[in-house]
Amino acid sequence: DGLPGEAALGVADHVALREDGLQSQEGVARPQGLGDGDRRVGGDGREGAVEAGGESQGFCGGHGAVGVGAVCGGATSPFSLPSTMLRSLLSSPLVRTQRNLRFLSNFVRYKDTFDRLNIKEHNHGVFNGKWAGTGPVLHSVSPVNNELIAEVTTATPKELDETIAEARKAQIVWREVSDPPHIAMVPAPKRGQVLFDIRTRLHAHRHDLGTLVALEMGKILPEGVGEIQEYIDILDYSLGLSRSLNGQIIPSERPGHIMLETWNPLGLVGVISAFNFPVAVYGWNAAIAMVTGNSVIWKPAPTTPLASVAVQLIQQEVLEQHGLPTAICSLANGGADVGQTLAEDRRVDLLSFTGSTPVGRRVGTVVQERFGKSILELGGNNAIIVNEDADLDLALRSVVFAAVGTAGQRCTTTRRLFLHEKIHDQFMKSLVAAYKQVKIGDPLQSGVLCGPLHTKAAVDAYSKGVEDVKAQGGEVLYGGKVLTEGEYAKGNFVMPTITKVNSAMDVVKHEVFVPILHTMKFKIEKLQSYANPIGPTLTSRFHHTQDFDEVIAQHNSVSQGLSSSLFTRDAGAMFKWIGPAGSDCGIVNVNIPTNGAEIGGAFGGEKETGGGRESGSDSWKHTINYSGQLPLAQGIVFA
Repeated sequence: DGLPGEAALGVADHVALREDGLQSQEGVARPQGLGDGDRRVGGDGREGAVEAGGESQGFCGGHGAVGVGAVCGGATSPFSLPSTMLRSLLSSPLVRTQRNLRFLSNFVRYKDTFDRLNIKEHNHGVFNGKWAGTGPVLHSVSPVNNELIAEVTTATPKELDETIAEARKAQIVWREVSDPPHIAMVPAPKRGQVLFDIRTRLHAHRHDLGTLVALEMGKILPEGVGEIQEYIDILDYSLGLSRSLNGQIIPSERPGHIMLETWNPLGLVGVISAFNFPVAVYGWNAAIAMVTGNSVIWKPAPTTPLASVAVQLIQQEVLEQHGLPTAICSLANGGADVGQTLAEDRRVDLLSFTGSTPVGRRVGTVVQERFGKSILELGGNNAIIVNEDADLDLALRSVVFAAVGTAGQRCTTTRRLFLHEKIHDQFMKSLVAAYKQVKIGDPLQSGVLCGPLHTKAAVDAYSKGVEDVKAQGGEVLYGGKVLTEGEYAKGNFVMPTITKVNSAMDVVKHEVFVPILHTMKFKIEKLQSYANPIGPTLTSRFHHTQDFDEVIAQHNSVSQGLSSSLFTRDAGAMFKWIGPAGSDCGIVNVNIPTNGAEIGGAFGGEKETGGGRESGSDSWKHTINYSGQLPLAQGIVFA
């Protein structure tokens, strides 16, 4: 992976790189990076990409090459491209026009990956049993360099109407009905087997799909692969669920009667997913919707359309193999007009929306006006509380992952950090030191922990967030800078930032979807003893004290309520934290970070987070870490 295939540039010769970037074989000279055979690179092992007549977009050891040059061991070796090679390169189908030259830096470099996923330079973005899309074109752009990856067409109003209609027709077959000319029945266990086959295909393409997510969204490769694993995991979960969709028998007050409770599918479920999890959020919703007998129509974020096309192609193939209507999984790429139609259309029985609170408020209102159902997963503004008795090493690693992971662009990213005054200074010193070790760069480069922000607009929001901290009397302790030089010049890179604020400041109340962590100090002075009826008197440092109530109140003072975490060894504090007088969030954690949720529990929040639940069991999720270790869900490695 990582370099163009032989056919991509119309050059068939295998090449091994020499120090000068050229190797002649069978009379053809080849520049570095144009072969998929043996490669010799320097520095961090990253191969250089080549763009004719421009600047190399690749780098090794942090250096780039001007023109078409080799980069090995941190040194550049520019050379003049032979005229025969230049003519061959420029006559390639990929570079015949100035427009297609734009694809060289991103699409060609990962063309082998795209070929395995059947992604082209120009892709249809609508699927309703057949591929279509004659609406405006979406441009998928890499946040690493803001250059084009590939294009996806969108749905016209007529195509969207047809897609909704076809998805509803497909659902009639998908639910448990008899239709001998086409298919006998699709009971729940049969649906589970179909979903398991989708799971198997996704697993086979897990690395390629994760690479695509990293390239298109900007998260690091382990997180990209982990995101695909989330969809795989929820499909595993759905297979088991397909044999346990149980109702219940309820005693009746009438003699000779019983009451039966059973569950039936809604019909058509719409999923509007966000850019930050372009596959997983769809997967949480689609797997549960399909195993319960619903069809699904997916409207992805307009900035991450390629991931949706790749996943849809896999789902289509599996449904075809089972002789099922492929519109069971339908796709409609587009902008706000597509989302608006899905919210308004009565044929969409339930609409799941992931995005900002202001947009979610409008979506929820429109759906409710037609008495439809909605699942809203909106803002987070999540916090961690670290008590004086916490495992500080565990807390430190958790905070860094939760605040820096995905460049602060998770719904569950930690935005606020409350530190007990007795450990505050020591913890902050360690936290700043840890931030200094975070490698920022291309998310597909080994060792990088923080990739770019997704868009230039996010960079602007970051800059404003930093300025707002200063304007309101806060202090920037680390970071606070947009990176614009060297390898960062073309991308959306910023420094993960640590601030010192107080909980009354406006910046703490409003979430900014960037890696800014607001830190605050709290103190707990009172110790309260209480009698144990079967043993000696116990002392709890946290439990039932006004001070702990106060830090909980500060934690709960924001309008969002998605995820929260407390680090402590105090059992009394743990149980108060997860109880009715504790955190008011939908996800309540102890001794683990706010992010990295598992699929087995319900995912969602309260207050302005929307109140909906996705993924697993529809209940509050309480997770307690008692091991002292910090394994991450989906097998993600962040170190």
